[in-house]
Amino acid sequence: TGAQQSATVANPASGASPDLLPHFQLEPEDVYIVKNKAVSLACSATPATQIYFKCNGEWVHQGDHVTQHSTDRSTGLPVMEVRIEVTRQQVEKIFGLEEYWCQCVAWSSSGTTKSQKAFVRIAYLRKNFEQEPTAREVSIEQGIVLPCRPPEGIPPAEVEWLRNEELVDPALDANVYVTPEHSLVLRQARLADTANYTCVAKNIVARRRSASAAITVYVNGGWSTWTQWSGCSTSCGRGWQKRSRTCTNPTPLNGGAFCEGQNVQKTACTTLCPVDGAWSEWSKWSECGAECTHWRSRECSEPAPRNGGRDCHGPELDTRNCTSELCMHAAPGAEDVALYVGLVAVAVCLVLLLLVGVLVYCRKKGGLDADVADSSILTAGFQPVSIKPSKADNPSLLTIQPDLSTTTMTYQGSLCPRQDGPAKLQLPNGHLLSPLGAGRHTLHHSSPAAEGADFVARLSTQSYFRSLPRGTNNMAYGTFNFLGGRLMIPNTGISLLIPPDAIPRGKIYEVYLTLHKQEEVRLPLAGCQTLLSPIVSCGPPGVLLTRPAILAMGHCVEASAENWSIRLKKQSCEGTWEDVLQLGAEPCTELYYCQLEAQACYVFTEQLGRFALVGESLSMAASKRLKLVLFAPAACPSLEYNIRVYCLSDTQDVLKEVIQLEKQLGGQLIGAPRVLHFKDSYHNLRLSIHDMPSSLWKSKLLASYQEIPFYHIWSGLQPFLHCTFTLERLSTSTCELACKIWVWQVEGDGQSFTVNFNIAKDTRFSDWLVPDEVGTPALVGPSAFKIPFLIRQKIISSLDPPGTRGADWRTLAQKLNLDSHVSFFASKASPTAMILNLWEARHFPNGNLSQLAAAVAEIGKQDGALFSEAEC
Repeated sequence: TGAQQSATVANPASGASPDLLPHFQLEPEDVYIVKNKAVSLACSATPATQIYFKCNGEWVHQGDHVTQHSTDRSTGLPVMEVRIEVTRQQVEKIFGLEEYWCQCVAWSSSGTTKSQKAFVRIAYLRKNFEQEPTAREVSIEQGIVLPCRPPEGIPPAEVEWLRNEELVDPALDANVYVTPEHSLVLRQARLADTANYTCVAKNIVARRRSASAAITVYVNGGWSTWTQWSGCSTSCGRGWQKRSRTCTNPTPLNGGAFCEGQNVQKTACTTLCPVDGAWSEWSKWSECGAECTHWRSRECSEPAPRNGGRDCHGPELDTRNCTSELCMHAAPGAEDVALYVGLVAVAVCLVLLLLVGVLVYCRKKGGLDADVADSSILTAGFQPVSIKPSKADNPSLLTIQPDLSTTTMTYQGSLCPRQDGPAKLQLPNGHLLSPLGAGRHTLHHSSPAAEGADFVARLSTQSYFRSLPRGTNNMAYGTFNFLGGRLMIPNTGISLLIPPDAIPRGKIYEVYLTLHKQEEVRLPLAGCQTLLSPIVSCGPPGVLLTRPAILAMGHCVEASAENWSIRLKKQSCEGTWEDVLQLGAEPCTELYYCQLEAQACYVFTEQLGRFALVGESLSMAASKRLKLVLFAPAACPSLEYNIRVYCLSDTQDVLKEVIQLEKQLGGQLIGAPRVLHFKDSYHNLRLSIHDMPSSLWKSKLLASYQEIPFYHIWSGLQPFLHCTFTLERLSTSTCELACKIWVWQVEGDGQSFTVNFNIAKDTRFSDWLVPDEVGTPALVGPSAFKIPFLIRQKIISSLDPPGTRGADWRTLAQKLNLDSHVSFFASKASPTAMILNLWEARHFPNGNLSQLAAAVAEIGKQDGALFSEAEC
């Protein structure tokens, strides 16, 4: 068969030399089909008696081969070359299933040899850029980043940038470089960088140009330094002086702001007038002295010279003879002796005082030495401290004993009794994640407050769980046995139902359920694929389940078989994502099954792990549900007021995250959420605001609308997309806001919000918000199920066997509108248990048990052996 041949690389005949096996001189290479042009694949081998192409496991018809024979001049061996043509129609026949590939198989008398696989792909380049550069005005020397995400294409488009239609070459300009994401970066804006920039994407199919982005590099004006103050305008008295500056440091350019402030400063000044000095009147003459003279004086103080005035001219002292030069002078002698005697007496007194001081000081020092008997008192503060045991003969020494009473240990945990053995307690050393064998019990060594953190810490030690969140806000966990139970993450619509008898009797599993943030887990998407659900983990993987658990989670797809191909993906332990189920197709394994409803899906799985629902659009009519939510500040002390319009995937978990984010930002809901159907038409989403009273409010939006690129929404990998409308009220007393906000897809669906809101006190939309974390995240045993355990067992035992007149589980599936899943139910040991498990997953906690009882009782009336409605 073809499969067997493709698995055989070489099959040499008995006794043949390996050198005579065919050897490929030319092997087929990967090619791209451009538009409708067929491509040619060629290969040649020596020695070869036959060469044929095999494409996607099927042999190419012999008539489609073009064969050419020749001889290798160096070896003399025959050479065979074969060519085929592949058309676009051939590739499109298997589009979406796998890639189209071909390889050569060459035969000789010694065996066969296969060439490498050559992949044939249809080349294309979409029209719309996923992100285009936008016009900007930037200050000089500021960094500029112009983003560009080229259109999707095969082969991937190459990107180049044009500045005023001239190619930008980073090799010639060190100020410019292009990032691996194709963004153009100008490290420091220069005046020469003012230009129109265009992103160009091209591959072998086409060349696309983005809209041009005008970059204006402006220079704000700056003042020069002030000049020195001028001299005072008057030389004596009050005047003025000035200084100036110019807006030339730098001069404003390209619309840059002019300098703020004055270019001239004036200040008052007072110049003090100079005052010349003048003499006062002469004093009276002094008494006549021993030398027969007397004197008189005067001062330059009427007025004193100041402020640079001249000093007085002339003498300050006037001396004259007062005896007409007839005065007699006494002989010196007696006066000099008296002077000398006085000086000696003063010196003697000073010496005596010095001696008395020295004696007093020596006496005090001798008294201090007598009082201090132990000098260690003076140095004890600088000695090392040591603690020694006390001795019996010295009870005054300090003794420190260790305090052993402060070391305590707390044990907490529940002891699970054995199901089938004597009540003996065994403490295993195994990890809590490992299934416990019969008769084993778990003893927790932790405090109650640390249980959640301890559980997450234990998970993080396993290599597979390194990406689990390091907290318990989006996580639930519990310990379960054969009675089953339920895990729920409140306000997200995510739950895990573990049916009775899913866990083998005697086993105890510690199970978790986790909602991942999309930035934490990388989910690769290709082509038109989009994420339709949250990424959810349940585990631990590898545990033994005898019946499928049911994982419930929301989705945002408007499902229809003609528009969508929806797959359930599961991440392997190696980290790769694999398709485990295609909805609507025959399942390739009985381990997984999915019930898709309007807003939720229910995944039956016998292997726990990480799951996500991914869709691929088959036509432009395929659509996703977006939830449009309006938030604004709860308090607005300033004139500015921001309205944030979120465009979210319509699942409960995303709405919960946004509400928690807005609570942290101090936001409030200002309008009832709306649903918009977003189609795979490659058209962007536009948002605009209208009908505001211009006398009270004005919008700071420069353009007529804002836009979110199509790919950002369609991929589903950016959960909190939003646009902000910045408004300004003309007075702080304005509190009433009335306007309309339009959100629409170009050439598609649209929604409008009529906002009539009091920004100071209106809270009427708070009821739309989901409540804070409520509910019990883990329910164990019968409390997790609506149907009582004994009644459940009786329904199963009565409806599993084929009943008379068709009164069996098939009738129950029909009455519960589940007859489309009959083949899956029939593949299980207990079809009735699968139906009841799905009913529990869909209707907890608000399901109407009486309707189920009525349906079962009606089946009972068809078969008298069953029970009545009263028994149900």
